[in-house]
Amino acid sequence: MPLLLLVLVVGVFAYAWLARRGTRLTRDCRWREDRTLGAGHYRCAACGAVTTGAPRRCLRLPPAGGH
Repeated sequence: MPLLLLVLVVGVFAYAWLARRGTRLTRDCRWREDRTLGAGHYRCAACGAVTTGAPRRCLRLPPAGGH
């Protein structure tokens, strides 16, 4: 029984970590469809990046200096 409880707790934490990790990719960007560029174009309200198709990650440039 204690082993089953340990497996359950580890599984819950692993699921929570994976779920958060998957949503972190676009957390800084707020994507809005920009129909002035045509159907399927998206613009980020935070950084101004533009992409076609549904965005899956932040397109913000990394800061200068490589950090």
